[in-house]
Amino acid sequence: MSLIGGIRPPIAVLSVLLLTLAAITALVLGRIDNAGVPKAVLTSQQHFAEDGAVALRASIDESVTDVTRSAALFSAGQPVSGDAVLDKLGSSYQKWAGAAVVEIRSGKLVAARGETVPLPSVDISALGGPGGLTPRTVRLGNGEVRLLSFGLLTWPGRPQLLLVTSSNLKLPGISVGRFRSIAVVDRTGTILSSDGIPEPEQVSNKLDRKAAKASQAQLTDFARTAARRGTRDPRSGREPGMGGYQGVSGSLLGGHVLSDRSVAGYATLAAPQPGEATTAAGLGLSVVAMVQVTEESTGTASPAFGLFAGGALLVVGALATAVLLGTVQRPLIRLFLESRRLTRGDLTRPVTVPGHGEAHRIGAALDRLRRQLLGETPEATGTAPRPRGPRRVGIRALLAACAVLLLAWSAPLMLLLNRADDSVVVPRQLVSDQRERTDTLSDRVRRALNEGDADLQSVASLIGNRTEPAAMNAVLERTINENQRYRSLYVVDSAGVIQARKGAAPQVVQAQRVSDHPLRLLGQGGRRPVVVGAAELPGRGGARLVGEFRVEFFNALLNRPGLGVVRLVDDRGRVIAGNTGFLAFQALPDERLKDLVEASAQPLGKKPRASGVLYRAHGVRIAAAAPFSGSGAAQPLGWSVVSWQPVSRLAIPGYESQNRTVLAGLLGGTAAVACLGWLHIVVARPLRTLADRAEALADGDRKTVLFPQHHDEVGAVTRSLELIRQQLQSRRRQEPGHTPAAPYRPEQHSRN
Repeated sequence: MSLIGGIRPPIAVLSVLLLTLAAITALVLGRIDNAGVPKAVLTSQQHFAEDGAVALRASIDESVTDVTRSAALFSAGQPVSGDAVLDKLGSSYQKWAGAAVVEIRSGKLVAARGETVPLPSVDISALGGPGGLTPRTVRLGNGEVRLLSFGLLTWPGRPQLLLVTSSNLKLPGISVGRFRSIAVVDRTGTILSSDGIPEPEQVSNKLDRKAAKASQAQLTDFARTAARRGTRDPRSGREPGMGGYQGVSGSLLGGHVLSDRSVAGYATLAAPQPGEATTAAGLGLSVVAMVQVTEESTGTASPAFGLFAGGALLVVGALATAVLLGTVQRPLIRLFLESRRLTRGDLTRPVTVPGHGEAHRIGAALDRLRRQLLGETPEATGTAPRPRGPRRVGIRALLAACAVLLLAWSAPLMLLLNRADDSVVVPRQLVSDQRERTDTLSDRVRRALNEGDADLQSVASLIGNRTEPAAMNAVLERTINENQRYRSLYVVDSAGVIQARKGAAPQVVQAQRVSDHPLRLLGQGGRRPVVVGAAELPGRGGARLVGEFRVEFFNALLNRPGLGVVRLVDDRGRVIAGNTGFLAFQALPDERLKDLVEASAQPLGKKPRASGVLYRAHGVRIAAAAPFSGSGAAQPLGWSVVSWQPVSRLAIPGYESQNRTVLAGLLGGTAAVACLGWLHIVVARPLRTLADRAEALADGDRKTVLFPQHHDEVGAVTRSLELIRQQLQSRRRQEPGHTPAAPYRPEQHSRN
């Protein structure tokens, strides 16, 4: 018999699948073990730490790029003093806590701005060698840590100078809320900087002081664990084929601080794309985000539900298997044995005819053929009578009955039982995380725009009086190659005529290229938003450096996991960018989202603040909106970031129980359809065809050759009938006075 054919394999596979599914159902359904903290909350903390790591990595890489690019542009022009270098940098960037220019050979301090740069901690003479300009962290005497970035200033005939900038490792623009703390950790688990936990000495209340000490101790434990896990291969924490964060990230569950439970997420600094290497990713830093959550009891399904569902499947599966064994498999095997007996010449005993369906028709035909082999004529054996009553039930009806029986168990699980309605308990922490992450994302977009404006101001000051197109093109080419936020950079005079350009062709009309606003949104009514920044060239009579931002740059900023759909909207609520497909300048899809954007833009105190809500429209949803809040050239734009997602996609106990119930029903339905469909293809259809041919053979058709379709029980019966046909044909030829029979016409033997 064939390994995949025949009557036995489908029934055996169906039995095994149903038995396995019953065991899984009994063990899994109703058992949502979350230790008081839903998995969605833990995953949210992991995403929060990833947001912090992405922001810190981008800040460090941009700072290093700005230093090296500025030093290279200064070196490409005429020699200037160290004070002039720092003054121009200071007028464009305000990101560094301190800056200095040092002569490399002598170690002499040429110029300095801001806080004192910790130069004694660095071997200046070793920085001129290969790899010597790699940024590094330095710990100050007060315990604070600074990141030093270096750029080389070289002019022919002058001593080499070193541009050094010092910046802290504070996470830029991360909204921590009231009960969250976040820290930057090195490879050893030492906390380099932290935010969100007050110093115990500064807390007057005894209970709060105790909580602050416990939180600090818990954060220290989390930092050590995160540093230890951060040394793993990032691929080991993800399933094969899954994307996600490129570094090592995860969540941690801690102990209790007073009445709350400590949970944390961690993430190592990693390059944005696989295979890339960045300065920040090589520093070995990690971000740990900790929050105190209240453990909530959730009304999930009882384990008794799983036991009941598994037991019901055992009963239903046993009935279906018994029907298939008793009414399909046994009659077919009996036909196989009877047909083999006839081919061996055992004709004395009548054929045992099965009780119904195609097996009954084939059995009756075999018995008539037995009598014909004994010498009777087809006319003497009669014609096949039409089955009546229960004998009319065929194999298709039996398979349909088994399918209905199995679907009667699966359908309620898929459609009715264990439903998570609108009253499902949604942890408050998820709403807070949605709000704070959206606020962080809004600040990141604002900072990216401010960085773009600062880059334009810096490049414009470095271009200065360079009027030759070749010289301007060289500066523009270096800038656009080192910074992927621009699609086009060009210099225009006061009349709007382009004097130099690098990148794609400008998208704005000539009359709109010159404006007093540093950042503008153009392209209204078109298919693509155009965000334009401009910086005036000093001493050029109104000439400006114009940069057009790439929409893909903003889309990439908004592409953060765990936030659902994210949109960047302008001051009138029109969509500019998003993490999924969108139409330029379209309105938000929900009136509640529009109201949320308007409410968040209303100042509360001194500045607007993010808003987060849980609302019910087409299911339960979490939504948040955060307007630009802060200083810089992007603040007057009045843009906001909006995010929303259905709660049903989160790992909340109510929805997890529903999803598992639906999955069990789907698995049961799939097993039934697959195995019963298998039976229909390899058994039911060939058996119906064989019944017609067997009756035709018994009615006198000796010319139609019977070919088996499969090497299984039905095929074996078909081969036996073919042998019987050959015996009858050979005997008829040996009869004296034999004349060829009239051609067989199937319509003469058709059954009503």
